[in-house]
Amino acid sequence: MARNELRPVIRLRSTAGTVPQALGFARAWGAPFTYVTRKKRRNNPDRLTLRAYDPVAGRHVDFREER
Repeated sequence: MARNELRPVIRLRSTAGTVPQALGFARAWGAPFTYVTRKKRRNNPDRLTLRAYDPVAGRHVDFREER
């Protein structure tokens, strides 16, 4: 079965913002954490928003789909 655009791979980016380097985090440039998943465009045509744990921020935050 070939891959198509019905279930594309999307990236969910944290809305917590960046973490200052002064806190001792080794992430490159304080970049926000991202999750990678798939979604079905027919059921969810709008941008997806999920609430999940952000290990950089150390708490649960909203993750929004980036395009």
